Amino acid sequence: MAFASLDLSGRTAVVVGGTTGIGRALTVGLAQAGADVVPTSRRKDAVDEAAALVEAAGRRTLRVTTDVANEASIAALLAAAIEAFGKVDILVNCAGKTKRTPTLDLSDEEWNDILATNLTGTLRTCRLFGRHMIERRYGRIVNIASLTSFVSMMEVAAYSASKAAVASLTKSLAVEWSRHGVMVNAIAPGVFRTALNQNLLDTTPRGQELLMRTPMGRFGKVEELAGAAVFLASDAASFVTGHMLVVDGGFLASGVNS
Repeated sequence: MAFASLDLSGRTAVVVGGTTGIGRALTVGLAQAGADVVPTSRRKDAVDEAAALVEAAGRRTLRVTTDVANEASIAALLAAAIEAFGKVDILVNCAGKTKRTPTLDLSDEEWNDILATNLTGTLRTCRLFGRHMIERRYGRIVNIASLTSFVSMMEVAAYSASKAAVASLTKSLAVEWSRHGVMVNAIAPGVFRTALNQNLLDTTPRGQELLMRTPMGRFGKVEELAGAAVFLASDAASFVTGHMLVVDGGFLASGVNS
């Protein structure tokens, strides 16, 4: 059997939450691998900026805003992508939120808000795009899990629960959909520096501990996640499904580092 290429030419990808941070890096990586990419989020200015990066890579795109809490907006996104490109081959789910709160002080409202975005939002996009992919008998879905899918961190119980559930949902969908040609996997990023977390990583004891627990001795660059996404989105991953691809600099493998 010949090696299956990582080239995504001729493929159409939609990246939900694909306009900032990790999602933006995956948007650019998929475009550089040859895919036409539709990065989407709630903010029009962020969508415009991310779409411009896709065009700069020589690929086609759309400018559509989406809210994963609104199923109608996800359906409109899918319809727009099909109208423009004829199909969607790849779905990447990056929309997410977190907040640090001691669990004794965690309100139902905050709990429900985080799970509604991280878990239920992922389910909504998978369900709508998954039906289209099953009908075509081809698809690649890449969800974004977390280190907290496997280990807990202090005072982020809602986030941790949501990401553990995303890992479980990924496996469930793989069991149901893989026989229809739709591979469902997840990437579990380690600690990556973004505009939102750089102050925490650089100036707090929590950041120091996260660095100490990463055997490579540094935080990840969001661009270092692109290769994992391209692999899972490609035909090279034709027999990979229900898998959590950890990209963490050795964090989960770590015991004593010194």
